[in-house]
Amino acid sequence: MPRVKTNRIKYPEGWELIEPTLHELDAKMREAGNDPNDGKRKCEALWPIFKVAHQRSRYVYDLYYGRNEISKELYEFCLEQGYADRNLIAKWKKPGYERLCCLHCIQPRDHNFATTCACRVPKHLREVAVIECVHCGCQGCASGD
Repeated sequence: MPRVKTNRIKYPEGWELIEPTLHELDAKMREAGNDPNDGKRKCEALWPIFKVAHQRSRYVYDLYYGRNEISKELYEFCLEQGYADRNLIAKWKKPGYERLCCLHCIQPRDHNFATTCACRVPKHLREVAVIECVHCGCQGCASGD
């Protein structure tokens, strides 16, 4: 006889407060993944996914570090279950990376001349007024803006 699958995940206290928002962001993520790519460049097709992933991670980060509304246990649960990006949050805690949009923007191997993304340049130092990041579509995530 086949085994019956049951939900064995034990949710920490306070989960019911953040669950609706996380499920709403999951629905946005599915919608962004199923969105047709007609007329878009190859890199532009992933921009909505990066945007929703950033929103989800920022939501968990703000609840724990900004407003202190969730417990450490619930924060760790969200990281373990994939509701937030552990590496991106680790960068947000460092000075100069508070507004970082994605990890691709700071990896030198992904850019010409082994530098960071153009969106990491503060607005007052840019030669061109409007810049779109090739990786995630942001228009500037430098903390000095």
